[in-house]
Amino acid sequence: MSSSENILKTLKASPVALKAGEISEKSGVDKKEVDKVLKKLMTDGLVTSPKRCFYESKA
Repeated sequence: MSSSENILKTLKASPVALKAGEISEKSGVDKKEVDKVLKKLMTDGLVTSPKRCFYESKA
């Protein structure tokens, strides 16, 4: 499973928006990688940020 798939799966499973550090802990992906992937997922429109530094899946 790729980092982006793993991060999306983690976000979809969470009932609340998560910080990058929390995503890293729950998905097992390094935080620097999480930050990089989140930026791409936001550009692709798959992830939103309801408030600063918190992320959630659009799906």
